[in-house]
Amino acid sequence: MNTVTISPKYQVVIPQRIRESLGLYPGQKVHVIQYEGRVEFVPILPARKARGFLKGIATDVPRDADHS
Repeated sequence: MNTVTISPKYQVVIPQRIRESLGLYPGQKVHVIQYEGRVEFVPILPARKARGFLKGIATDVPRDADHS
């Protein structure tokens, strides 16, 4: 587990190992979510990187009658 310190300006540094494993880069946007007493940072992927991420997902699920 990695520990970071919140600066007086409420900034944190994401550890290098995590930045590299997630492919984060300076200037990249992230969503900040408060969830069950914790803070989560979710990287916003460029459209090109997100392309195809749903490949293989089941599309044969029943739909509601009002959504045809």
